[in-house]
Amino acid sequence: MTTRPGIDTPDHRGRTGLDRAGLDLDRNPGVVVRDVELTSRGWHVLRRTTFDYRRRDGRWVTQQRETYDRGNGAVVLPYDTARGQVLLTRQFRYPAYVNDHPDGMLVEAAAGLLDGDDPLAAVRRESAEELGVTLGPLTHVLDAYMSPGSVTERLHFYAPYTPADRTGDGGGLEEDGEDIDVLELPFADALAMIRDGRITDGKTILLLQWAALEGPFAPAAATGPHR
Repeated sequence: MTTRPGIDTPDHRGRTGLDRAGLDLDRNPGVVVRDVELTSRGWHVLRRTTFDYRRRDGRWVTQQRETYDRGNGAVVLPYDTARGQVLLTRQFRYPAYVNDHPDGMLVEAAAGLLDGDDPLAAVRRESAEELGVTLGPLTHVLDAYMSPGSVTERLHFYAPYTPADRTGDGGGLEEDGEDIDVLELPFADALAMIRDGRITDGKTILLLQWAALEGPFAPAAATGPHR
């Protein structure tokens, strides 16, 4: 009998049943999943799913969609309102480089995949590895699907830190291929980097704008307690 890693036997990440994702979905009566085909199962998984979809006029149509499943992640914006600073990272991102970014060096909020952890544990792990920061209490900001047309990933967003929280050098894990600069920036400078194109990462833009509009650097925060 032929065994199929990731389907009926564990793959290199211990996963099975990768071809069954979505077959039991029934939360939307206007969607019936018919078939799931694995087209790639490397570190992450690419599937082609066939489903019936009921249009607004009541007609049923059959559609296919490819979905890229890389797992969910968590992202954090450590900030210090007393000094008006935020901590960000800078690292090389080949997908951005091959798609017209000048040098592929993206300025980002620290983030990573959950890899089996809950979001809080994951974001604390990534902050320690990438920023050298041991985070204290955290504020949950929001959850968001960052590219819902094709990528299943949902990001959990968190946002403070003080100089005492910096317990290491950061820089990421060399064994994971990471080579990360830690940037401590005035919050106003970080916002300016969005406007002039030096920050082009979506999750980072979202967190910085949250901080400016309703978070710790919002005008109302100057007269009330920080969120």
